[in-house]
Amino acid sequence: MLTGSLVALATPMNEAGEIDWNSLDRLIDFHLAEGTDGIVVVGTTGESPTVDYTEHCELIQAVVRRVAGRIPVIAGTGGNSTREAIELNACAKQAGANYTLSVVPYYNKPTQEGLYQHFRVIAEKTELPIILYNVPGRTVCDMSNDTALRLAEIPNIVGIKDATGNIERGTDLLRRAPADFAVYSGDDASSLALMLLGGHGTISVTANVAPRLVHEMCVAAFAGNLALAREINNKLLPLHQKLFVEANPIPVKWALHAMGLIPRGIRLPLTWMTQANEPVVRAAMEHAGII
Repeated sequence: MLTGSLVALATPMNEAGEIDWNSLDRLIDFHLAEGTDGIVVVGTTGESPTVDYTEHCELIQAVVRRVAGRIPVIAGTGGNSTREAIELNACAKQAGANYTLSVVPYYNKPTQEGLYQHFRVIAEKTELPIILYNVPGRTVCDMSNDTALRLAEIPNIVGIKDATGNIERGTDLLRRAPADFAVYSGDDASSLALMLLGGHGTISVTANVAPRLVHEMCVAAFAGNLALAREINNKLLPLHQKLFVEANPIPVKWALHAMGLIPRGIRLPLTWMTQANEPVVRAAMEHAGII
């Protein structure tokens, strides 16, 4: 079972909004050196809504190639079109990804039965293990725990990224899930709490800029070292909060640029972070000791 700190990787872009492939390689090397346990490519933080289909597949291919089997690669392949999601899964399979991350369909607001059928059909069309992704703050549509657990009965649906930030819901998932079904936090601020309750790791925005600390927090949590896990989480808490002072991935891309890891680039309709928030994010970075 995949566990630990899984970074929701930002996609480096230049000021014209074009993907910077050299910076992507350097960013991957940074995560490999800092102990990241897995890389999620072309998720929300990777600006999946604004990359086209060709770029989406090229990003998966580029990450798989650079990682070269050293840690797992989880390819974002979700969509609000079931057919498109199936096509992206085929692309991930061809590229050599280890898992896929499939988001709850956004905008078209399917029913719970529609969600079940959407993911069931995707699972039938791919051999890759699928991690579900429930993020109602983004999609408007909220997959219930009952639907997620119904989907957990499908052999190659192996886990869920729960980005609700609702510990009660997370606890219920952990209580009722099969032993081989992983529950990952998709909310940095509550990730430690979920892991201490039995969660299997975090798909993290904060890990973009503090990969070593997030990895070490996961290790401490799994080992039952509560004092160390709490100490690290306290260092990271301002980052967990302030990396969302504007819509993700705006603040995290600014932070990565401030660290000299990526250029100053983002795609419309997202815009570069406002100057007023720069000291806010910088203070959080200083608190964590990463600058």
